[in-house]
Amino acid sequence: MSEVSGNKLGDHPRALLARVPAVERVLSTAMAQRLIDEYGHTQVVDAIRAATDTLRRELLAGVPFDASFSFEAKLVDDAQHMLDTRARPHLRSVFNLTGTVLHTNLGRALLPDEAVRAVVEALTRPMNLEFDLATGGRGDRDDLIDELICELTGAEAATVVNNNAAAVLLTLSALASKKEVVVSRGELVEIGGAFRIPDIMSRAGAKLREIGTTNRTHLKDYEEAINARTALLMKVHCSNYAIGGFTKSVSVDDVAQLAHARGLPMAVDLGSGTLVDLAQYGLPGEPTVRATVDAGADLVTFSGDKLLGGPQAGLIVGRAELIRKIKKHPLKRALRVGKLTLAALEPVLQLYRAPELLRERLTTLRLLTRPASDMQAQSERLKDVLQCALGPAYAVTAEPMASQIGSGALPVDRLPSYGLVVRNAHGKRGGRALMKLEEALRALPRPVIGRIADDALCLDLRCLGAADEADFAAQCAELNL
Repeated sequence: MSEVSGNKLGDHPRALLARVPAVERVLSTAMAQRLIDEYGHTQVVDAIRAATDTLRRELLAGVPFDASFSFEAKLVDDAQHMLDTRARPHLRSVFNLTGTVLHTNLGRALLPDEAVRAVVEALTRPMNLEFDLATGGRGDRDDLIDELICELTGAEAATVVNNNAAAVLLTLSALASKKEVVVSRGELVEIGGAFRIPDIMSRAGAKLREIGTTNRTHLKDYEEAINARTALLMKVHCSNYAIGGFTKSVSVDDVAQLAHARGLPMAVDLGSGTLVDLAQYGLPGEPTVRATVDAGADLVTFSGDKLLGGPQAGLIVGRAELIRKIKKHPLKRALRVGKLTLAALEPVLQLYRAPELLRERLTTLRLLTRPASDMQAQSERLKDVLQCALGPAYAVTAEPMASQIGSGALPVDRLPSYGLVVRNAHGKRGGRALMKLEEALRALPRPVIGRIADDALCLDLRCLGAADEADFAAQCAELNL
């Protein structure tokens, strides 16, 4: 290809500038018309103007111009690149090879097919969100799912808001404003984004009454903290950390008995609450919502998008009279969920009616219980594919790993896994090279997200399903190192 610049072929930059076509002339070409058909006249005009301004600055600076292109072709090509870049959604699908199944930064739980179909229908058709089909009058959106939630949890009533932090905030605002809430010091957790239980209480207008010490709290600590200003006793499940050693905590049923003897309600924030005993699937056990209700808790709050495996939501279940008070609070409207959340949540909850099929149908549970042997076979299939794409500068091996559940659930427990490990081929520390590789993986059309640890890039295959394996392998050829 020949190049034309300010010091070749006798063309001065000013002469080249004079040959840059007007925007209207570029718009009249067939190439620009095809772009207009796709993006509309307004965007294309703006993009061609921007491309024209850039070209003029480059010509004045003496930047070579590829003479195999006409000015019109170059301007349309540059405009299309701008428009394609602008049109690319910021929320994009990625390959989650971090080893964390419920990764908060990557969207947590993946919805099962039943929920996806329900959301598509809710997106494209009118729905009876707040319309009672039986009476023809206005309905309550909670009525769509509260009966199902109560069936699965054993609670008298239920309501749904947009996440579990909102569920706790609404509960405290409705029941404990300007009053005291008794909580063990060892349960004052901080969740993602630096949101802390004491801060949520403060925003709710409730006063925190800390009892016990970080590692030990006794029933008498709860007893001695109760006074005329006490609104409720509260326990917070420490799902995102664990304290070991010389420790003691008070059970839900003991705190509930004390609360009821004093005429007070007792609330439990389960965080990433589960509706089934995970131990039956070979996973570490977690207290279920039903067991917590059966133990005497008057209110239980938990997430929809963690161990439950559904959309982002905060569920509040418990005594009917308390749920009524919560639903009447002004914050309920501000924190309520929309039709898409309800459309996704109901079919997920429906899956729990057939527990014998849950492992197969609930995406989160299927990923958490995926056999390590499946991932080992997958890593052997993909090892050479990735090695070929990376070249001799890197060494790729298939190795055992340890996944984690994520999103604060069972923080000290690990799941046997398998994946690909990339190291510097020459045995040297590969810090910069691995960071460059990680960046290149994130720059792929469908970004690949792994993790760097122990001077290696680890790609845990737990969340790489069979349907995505071929796409991942095909993308490896597009790596630009």
